[in-house]
Amino acid sequence: MAASMHARVSHDTHSTTSGGAWSTQRIATTALLCALAFVLTFVEVSIFPPAPWLQYDPSAIVAFVAALVYGPSTGALVVVLPWVLKTLFSFNPWGHLMAILAGVALVVPAALVARRVGGTRGLVLGMVVGSVVAVAACVVGNIFVTPLYTDTTVEVVIQSIVPVLLPFNLLKVVITSVATALIHKPVSALVNR
Repeated sequence: MAASMHARVSHDTHSTTSGGAWSTQRIATTALLCALAFVLTFVEVSIFPPAPWLQYDPSAIVAFVAALVYGPSTGALVVVLPWVLKTLFSFNPWGHLMAILAGVALVVPAALVARRVGGTRGLVLGMVVGSVVAVAACVVGNIFVTPLYTDTTVEVVIQSIVPVLLPFNLLKVVITSVATALIHKPVSALVNR
């Protein structure tokens, strides 16, 4: 009798699970996703030859998967925490701010739309909406932020929108969205076991 009663008792009864909040498994998985995203912030690749100083890092893929699996708030957390932590290792607050802006602008709207619409249609529509929001946020962010930490003027940044900023950011969101579309189902199945 005691053994059968013990089998029904959950070992996940601390305050993080009351009221439908985060389980221990979700906290641990989110921490692992943050750690993976943090490592990936150091993997910087030049993907746009006309502007080799603009670097792509795949950390947003991890945040995007987190947003699709656990929701937009978790996705935002997996965007923000690794970049805040990276500031301790490479002091580039403006670049890190732009990376946070780009990541949050992509994953939050995409996850909201994907959850609302559902299925493959929701995923694709979410990725399109998130991509549009992210590209717009990156362009506007660059107009205001780039002159703060470089000797570039706002006018020069505005002149670079069509030849540099739009193509680079479009390429970035396409790579992130395609990679996320390819891996999010298997990762989701693994996490939800």
